[in-house]
Amino acid sequence: MLAICLNFFASANQALGGPPAGATEFAAAARKNLSEARTRHRTEPGDAQAAWQFARACFDAAEFATNRTERAQIAEEGIAACRQLIVREPNSAPGHYYLGMNLGQLARTRGLGALKIVDEMQREFSAARDLDAHLDYGGPERNLGLLYRDAPAVGSIGSRNKARYHLERAALIAPDYPENRLNLVEAYLKWSDRNGARRELRTIEELWPSARTNFVGQTWAASWADWEQRLKQAKKKVEEPPKALES
Repeated sequence: MLAICLNFFASANQALGGPPAGATEFAAAARKNLSEARTRHRTEPGDAQAAWQFARACFDAAEFATNRTERAQIAEEGIAACRQLIVREPNSAPGHYYLGMNLGQLARTRGLGALKIVDEMQREFSAARDLDAHLDYGGPERNLGLLYRDAPAVGSIGSRNKARYHLERAALIAPDYPENRLNLVEAYLKWSDRNGARRELRTIEELWPSARTNFVGQTWAASWADWEQRLKQAKKKVEEPPKALES
């Protein structure tokens, strides 16, 4: 799965200065996977695994959508698949999880209207966490943390304390998963906590070689392109003078 930091209130991936190297190739792979997953889901509409794998493919493909309309259309397919799955299997952790993920993609197309979707995302990620907190390397905790981090504090659920709690929980569940550590670094930078960012960067640099051997193959190529770029940017920000970091 493409493990990209979710930003529910912007039209571009968070922390990326531009598309990662090989984005065209990654987009083609995501669309191919979506087509195959859609075919399987249509062939086996009652199969739970086919449903949530299709929803996961929708999320991944939506990352490479070229406009809001395309992103919304793909996300809505994933949302529909998950809603149908949850009706049949209310305790499906992947069903709740990928419903929240695709709601996040839909929120990215809504501007300020995204705030109306936030509460449902929170409920779905919380349900997924209660059913299986280890899903997708601590994914439910990770996404709750990102949701609390990126949502506005006024008029929505944004909370630095809750964001820190859930992002740290994700790192405890899957400490060697680069995404979890990068999210913490980026959060500390956002909060102008230079010491926290430095601490997490040291941890990342220690785990990076082993992560390179654990998350291998074409499945992880897009994730590594994203992680490498974000790590580079995080290091640059940590080295900036304090005033530049806080601005």
